[in-house]
Amino acid sequence: MSANILAPGAQQKRLAAYLNGLAQAAGHADREEPLKAYCMGLLLPGERKSVEPMAARLAPSNVRRTHQSLHHMVADAPWSDAAVLRRVREYALAAMTAKEPVVAWVVDDTGFVKKGTHSVGVARQYCGQVGKQENCRVAVSLSVTTKTASLPVAWRLYLPESWAEDAERRETAGVPEEIRFETKPAIAFEQIRRAVEENLPRVPVLGDAGYGNETSFREAVTALGLPYVLGVSRATTVWKPGAGPLPKKPWSGRGQPPKRLRRDQDHQPVSVLALAQALPEKAWKNIAWREGTKHQLRSRFAALRVRPAHRDEKRTEPRPEEGLLIEWPKGEAEPTKYWLSTLPVATKIQDLVRLAKHRWIIERDYEELKQELGLGHFEGRGWRGFHHHATLCIAAYGFLVAERSRFSPSARAG
Repeated sequence: MSANILAPGAQQKRLAAYLNGLAQAAGHADREEPLKAYCMGLLLPGERKSVEPMAARLAPSNVRRTHQSLHHMVADAPWSDAAVLRRVREYALAAMTAKEPVVAWVVDDTGFVKKGTHSVGVARQYCGQVGKQENCRVAVSLSVTTKTASLPVAWRLYLPESWAEDAERRETAGVPEEIRFETKPAIAFEQIRRAVEENLPRVPVLGDAGYGNETSFREAVTALGLPYVLGVSRATTVWKPGAGPLPKKPWSGRGQPPKRLRRDQDHQPVSVLALAQALPEKAWKNIAWREGTKHQLRSRFAALRVRPAHRDEKRTEPRPEEGLLIEWPKGEAEPTKYWLSTLPVATKIQDLVRLAKHRWIIERDYEELKQELGLGHFEGRGWRGFHHHATLCIAAYGFLVAERSRFSPSARAG
């Protein structure tokens, strides 16, 4: 089902009821029609999903008034993004989980190339959309996924330090006073914490090395009682299987007894790259994780138990053992991906691989949100407008996700 196809009859009735629920979440009766119109504008065919072209498609005989109404709804009206996203989540998750359970939460970020320096959050920074440093803005999201469907349930702009510390630009863009500079992992953790508070099904957290490299992020997720499978870089240090830091020094009887663990010149952790390169051939297994568009996706993997070593000489107890999953495709000069996992020890390597690779599903969300529903088409410069537009794009997408789940639970399995 394309974003631009809405079947008549029963589906139209479901859409009308869904939009009524969203309008109630946004509050104020005068927001009802603009919200419904904005969502319809996002769902209808059209290359640009910014306010002006949507107004022309929705009301060709009354473009100016429609434009003003849509612009006020998205740029100025003080409705709650969280309340509307909560209603979207309730609706879509009910359909998504009717035939299959939630299997993971996925943290990620996506970039939007943007010219100039006045649009909120725009700075020269890494942009995943083009795979390099670029003038862009970046948003952090948390998505809930089943085996075949996924939906963003939280969304927030990453505000670079150059913006966070610039009072004039903050005021012009309407950045709320409580918003300060936070790293992407810090933003993602807050989204996870709220999801826990709102009693979403507790499942493993997935993310790439941009999140897994942060030891504090992994520790905070664990403190919430959630397992994880998080990417890490090849430079991440661990102790070889069965090893750990040296115990604290014996007490001499004078002063405070030593508390910290130790390393010495002959007893050091190793990088996950070095550990992988030292593994015997029999450690590697050829594993398939899903059907691709043309053929089954498979690669070589190794899994072992290790202790992460980051700054553990400052600790009084060794870090707990975790799973280390390594991918080394045949023909590659070195491994290409690494993950740390706190899934149960008994987890089969096939299941660990499938979960580690499950992040792919939200890349398709971003692709459709950007290409079909206009997620990157917002032309305003303000904080409120950027978030309102994204919320309504996710709302439109949530209806499509629910419809697909209703009729075809395997629609996204390929």
